[in-house]
This record gives sequence, C-alpha cells and structure tokens, in this order.
Amino acid sequence: MRLGVNLPQTTRYDLTRDVTEFARAAEDIGFDSLWAYERILAPEDTSGAHGLYGVPDLPWPESYAHTADALVTLTLAAAVTSRVELGTGVLIPGLHLPFRLARSLAALDAASGGRVLAGLGSGWSIDEFEATAPRPIAERGAALDEFLDIAAATWGPDPVTYDTGTYRLAPSRVNPKPARRVPVYLAGGNRTALGRIARRADGWLPTGLPPQRVGEVLAGLRAQAAEAGRDPAAIGCVFQLGMRSLDAVPTAGRAPYSGSPAQVAEDIVALAEVGVEHVYVTLSSAARDLEELIGAAKSLHAAVRGAGL
Repeated sequence: MRLGVNLPQTTRYDLTRDVTEFARAAEDIGFDSLWAYERILAPEDTSGAHGLYGVPDLPWPESYAHTADALVTLTLAAAVTSRVELGTGVLIPGLHLPFRLARSLAALDAASGGRVLAGLGSGWSIDEFEATAPRPIAERGAALDEFLDIAAATWGPDPVTYDTGTYRLAPSRVNPKPARRVPVYLAGGNRTALGRIARRADGWLPTGLPPQRVGEVLAGLRAQAAEAGRDPAAIGCVFQLGMRSLDAVPTAGRAPYSGSPAQVAEDIVALAEVGVEHVYVTLSSAARDLEELIGAAKSLHAAVRGAGL
C-alpha cells in the first residue's frame, strides 16, 4: 500500500514555512506521496445551486475561502523533497485554459524529476465556473475530455499539433516535456465519469465510499476497461480518505474513516483488501497546527505499516 497525506494549504497554517517543513517531515517519516487540492473561492450566497456540491443551502467549509493554489503548494513541496510523488486531489481542468494547465503540469513533473500524479475532476461549483472557466459548467465533462486530448498532445513528442474545434495548435515545439508519462486519475462516480475512467485514465480517485462499495465499483471499472480493449489490471485506484478530527471514537458502531489515526489505519487495511493500492489522508484538515500535523502523520504511518501494509 502506498500511503500519502495532504499538504497544509489553509490559513490555519503559516504558508511561508509550514508547507516546506511538513513536506520534508512527511518524506522523512516515509510517506509515498503529498497532495494538494484546488478551491479558488467560497461564495457568500449558498442558496440553490450555489450550495456546497450544488446542494441548496449547504454551507461551504470556511477553509475553502482560504486555500492556497494547488500547483504553487506542490511546487514548494517539490523544491524540498526528492522521492515523494506529488498529487493533485483534485484539479478542475474546466477552470483553466487547457494548454496552459498541461504546460504547468509538465513543468512541475520535469522540475521534480517525474513525480507528478494528475488527479482531475469535472467540478461542481457554479460560482467557480462563472468566475474563471472558459466553458460554462454545463460543459464541464466536455472540458475535461478536451483537456485530456490537449494534454496528451502537449506531453507527447514535438512537433505538437491539435484541433479540438475550440483550440487549435499548428505544429510547434512545446517544452519542457514531463520527465515521465504523467499518470492521470479521475474522480467521479456516475456512469459518465466511470466510463471516462475505463476508457481514458490510469485509475480512479474516489472519496467517502465505504470499502466494500469501493471494491464493487473498482471491479466494474476494470470490467469496462476490458470491454474497451484495455488491460483491466492497468486501472489503479487512489483513495482520498477525508479526516476532520484526530480524536478517537467508540469502536462500536464507528463509521468508516472516523476516529484517530490508529482507527483510520483499520479502514486503510479494509481498502487494501478490496484492491486499493494507494491511499492519501487529509490530516491537514484535522490538525490544528504544524506540530500536531507532524505528530498525527507519524502516528498514521506507524499504524498503517504496523498493520503489515
């Protein structure tokens, strides 16, 4: 089991030092990956379609109004590490000009020596799309597909050329190239999203689902991949395990992914049993400061490795 952890991105932390100090500490502890997520704003109005995940009146977490840029955060981490992979969990390509985003990911991969994991999603925030997206939110799936097409061309050999109908590039030299083929993991759980993963991605990036359901969906994805002529074993799974507290909870009736790092390690064992090979944990959302975050990271890593993973 490869084990990762989110970087501290919010104003709960001192961004002038905590990202780099935690990145160094996490690599020293033995983590396999570091992750950053994308959130560009938090609307004051959460009525109707403006609610969290589009649920009317559901408030957004306060941290979403104070989230450092994902690629800047990962670049800081890349500069002070040499081994850990650097994942986006997730970027929303629909909020970006696709060619520029592809070039930024290529540059980060080249600069880090081939350590980028591109976790991508189609997005859900109408406010974020209205603020910056080249396409409307109704076209978010098409925007994700368009990015995958442009990224594949941009990351490939020169001369690069493409014509998506919206964007056109005459044969050109586009550099730097990624140091390796950048693995692409896609979030989502509806039929359209899962079909895209089976056809186009290196794997699935789910969150929140109980282990048994993760295993069922992953088996279905691999069957779809085989139907599409792909090797089903090539479809991986990176699970985002969200934590909001570090406190232990009663064992009886404990919900998945709740409790202390030691308790969450039990859930990671269950995920491994259903075929998940990589988990990253959002410890930075649960810790109060850098010292507590590093302590929780040490406890989590020891518990997971102590369970034989």
